[in-house]
Amino acid sequence: MPHVHPLVLPIRFLLAVLFAALVAAQIWVVPGTLPDLADPSLEQSLVRGTMFVASIVGLACVQVVVVCTWKLLTMVRRDCIFSTSALPWVDAIVVAMVVGWLMLLGAFVSSYYFVIDEVSDDPGPPALLLVLLLVGAVVGLLMAVMRALLLQATTLRSDMEAVI
Repeated sequence: MPHVHPLVLPIRFLLAVLFAALVAAQIWVVPGTLPDLADPSLEQSLVRGTMFVASIVGLACVQVVVVCTWKLLTMVRRDCIFSTSALPWVDAIVVAMVVGWLMLLGAFVSSYYFVIDEVSDDPGPPALLLVLLLVGAVVGLLMAVMRALLLQATTLRSDMEAVI
């Protein structure tokens, strides 16, 4: 795939910037943006804890996807992407997306019960979580289809190499 090689370097640069931004968000942004509650009630503490855990787990899932994508780009550069050695990296992406989606589902359920009913009347965060759940489901299913296509292409390539 010689026509793809020029794209690998800019994608890697953007992945490195994204990874650094995710680490910075985990260290500084997430703890700083969660509200400091002077006299938190049980509901407020639960919401704050859920927001913190969901943010950290979500960012970690994206980091896993970035690392796996980096490895897959290395395989593209070496022209060995259509091999069985690519499947564990794609599987890790799918698992990270499932974990992230389940985390979002938990955050959505907890926000439905606590954010709307107990702490706030603002429907914005639950609506945003619902949109993220839908987008996550679509992207996760798309990755599952891409995994199946990679497996099919790997099989076809090994069959062609056996014939040649």
